Amino acid sequence: MRSVRAVRPGPSKASPAPESPEADGNVRAVERALLILGTFADGESALPLVEIARRAGLHLTTALRLLGTLESHGFVQRLGSGGYALGPQLLVLGERFRRGLRLEEHVMPALGRLREESRESAAFFVREGEQRRCLFRLDSPQPVRTIARVGEIAPLGIGAYGRALVALATAPPPHLPIISRGERLAEVAAIAAPVLDARGTVAGAIGITMPLYRFDAAAEALCVPLVMAEAAALTRALGGDPAPVAALA
Repeated sequence: MRSVRAVRPGPSKASPAPESPEADGNVRAVERALLILGTFADGESALPLVEIARRAGLHLTTALRLLGTLESHGFVQRLGSGGYALGPQLLVLGERFRRGLRLEEHVMPALGRLREESRESAAFFVREGEQRRCLFRLDSPQPVRTIARVGEIAPLGIGAYGRALVALATAPPPHLPIISRGERLAEVAAIAAPVLDARGTVAGAIGITMPLYRFDAAAEALCVPLVMAEAAALTRALGGDPAPVAALA
């Protein structure tokens, strides 16, 4: 006869302990501190306590307490006039973010989406002095496609990518995205837009390239919003503000 062994039940999984009121209060304090840092707009070097509290939606005593903590860690500075300015620790974190940023990890997924949705080649160019270099590229899955190589150098200021790299420095600035039809190469059309980094400078130009004969009204209507959306998304991924690019659309 077959013997049967008794099996002891294993320890039951404990359900996660509910968060304590103290932990919940700490989360709220962090959220409020971030709200305070977000009250400073571009070009504002300092704000009075009353204005910071108003913008963050906080009581004066709460804002003052949080500002004291932020000041002790270098995220804000208290001025002699009684107001507050952003502190140097933010610059330290920004530089750490910039140095740790791997461009390829953000650009390649963006190019992959452009190629998948347009079925055309997608590329990312950067400026090198008075030239531009193709840093990343994905070729179209179609048998007839434009040919280019990663690392290839082309003139700055000509073609969609070349003009996109200097678009924000052009007076008056052009409409975005930049569209070129046979401008640099007779049989090639391209659509490109600039990408900004955390310092507001142009980090590169992203876009779509295709044979000129395929660039009809339908292709333009499809590709223009795709390029602008990826330029904005990539700008945000690099810590930049896409508003200057969107304003020229």
